[in-house]
Amino acid sequence: MQSLEEKRVFGEKTGKTVVLAATDIGVAAVSLAGEQVGQIELFAQCTARDVATSDEQVAVATDEDVLLHDGDDFEGTDFGPATAVRFSDGVLLAGAPDGTLARFDAGWTVIAKLDARINAISSNLVATDAGVCQVTTADCIEAGLTSVRDVSTDGTPHAATADGLYYLGNGWMDALSGDFSMVATAADGRAHAATADQFYAHNDEWEPVSLPVSGQVADVAYDAATYAATVDGTFLLDAGDGWRTYPLGLRDVHALCVL
Repeated sequence: MQSLEEKRVFGEKTGKTVVLAATDIGVAAVSLAGEQVGQIELFAQCTARDVATSDEQVAVATDEDVLLHDGDDFEGTDFGPATAVRFSDGVLLAGAPDGTLARFDAGWTVIAKLDARINAISSNLVATDAGVCQVTTADCIEAGLTSVRDVSTDGTPHAATADGLYYLGNGWMDALSGDFSMVATAADGRAHAATADQFYAHNDEWEPVSLPVSGQVADVAYDAATYAATVDGTFLLDAGDGWRTYPLGLRDVHALCVL
């Protein structure tokens, strides 16, 4: 049964924004009113590796299973250990450390058995230790690069790899050199990327950003504002007038999304 706290966070959200963070001890819901953080609450206590939303659905990749919240409660889906989740045109996709890629519709249908760990999914692109794959209706085909940690397809597709940041043009084009752990892009042109010791933003060109806190940036998410979180648990918000910081009280952050 859905708790009162879940109804408040995952139900009617008029006048507030909720950002979800996947962490080693569960999914944290950060409720914001304007530029102010109201409450930070922990749901679905688990080792959460990724989190994704579509309409009122929330999917969480955990070390044991993919959890799905569809307006009532978080329920298991019998996927098994998962490293990545994403909704593509309303359809839930999930990836596993053993390379299994599947879509969910009342049950799981395997799309492909890849030969590498799946690290991230964005729309029809999949980031794996062996490179980028493109999801088709019945398969997943190789699409270049190696050691891909993250991929983002909103706006211009980008990939974060062990040897650099790339964007998709006439094939994969060099954007920055370095050992990149994450990349995030928005349809309006905003984009951010990170290595272990440097954070970047795209403003006509990629530039390093000085944040008011130290620590590796784990992920970035967007709506009207830009949200980020460091691996060691600082939540950041930029509504256009600079970064503000708030402690999550949780460490080992892996992913963010806006509910």
